[in-house]
Amino acid sequence: MLSHNQIKLIKSLKQKKYRQQYGLFVVEGLKSIVEFVNSTYVIKHLFTNDASFAEQYGGVEVSEKQLSQVSYLKSPNKALAVFEIPKPKDIDFSKLIVVLDGISDPGNLGTIIRLCDWFGVQDLVCSQHTADCYNEKVVQASMGSLSRVNVSYVDLLDFLQDYPHPILGTFMNGTTIYNAELPEKAAVVMGNEGNGISKAVAALVTSKISIPQFGLQQPTESLNVATATAIVLNEFRRLSY
Repeated sequence: MLSHNQIKLIKSLKQKKYRQQYGLFVVEGLKSIVEFVNSTYVIKHLFTNDASFAEQYGGVEVSEKQLSQVSYLKSPNKALAVFEIPKPKDIDFSKLIVVLDGISDPGNLGTIIRLCDWFGVQDLVCSQHTADCYNEKVVQASMGSLSRVNVSYVDLLDFLQDYPHPILGTFMNGTTIYNAELPEKAAVVMGNEGNGISKAVAALVTSKISIPQFGLQQPTESLNVATATAIVLNEFRRLSY
């Protein structure tokens, strides 16, 4: 059974300030919870209406009604868990890194985390103005991939100024990615959904790349940032396959 204090805690974790205060975040769904349990993340609480799942993972069995009280979803899943937010890890500069400059949409961030996981990118570096990776919508969209991708929040200008390898940025007027040189050790910068890469960050980019538009009769101005990230990472990996 969920106590009043547990209900209050879980509901509070919907807000970033309380996630930071308590160092905790929420994961919903059997599959996602298992992926976090099997990672280095530390679980604090597990509540589920699935008796076998509760027994297997040491959770507390609760009613569907109680689960719906604390769920962040319109249609509650069968389990909800609270995990500790880990301490920041060191960034591995010897491999491809994805850098996000002000990605504000949680769904886009969650999808990009999944893409990093799929394409074997271990480090995702975010500006301080990028959405919080422990936001419930990001966690949901990442579908467990957050447990395997190291997400770091940094002062982006300081980080890029000290970055020792090429910095590639996605622009509408860059060299087509199909002709560009794509080094194995590099940082690829993806810009804000509406404004693209900021001027200050753009000044630090050493190579501008673009995804060519083939449907020239269409009024489309740009690609969704998550879609663009998928195309860029696919091209990097295709060349090294």
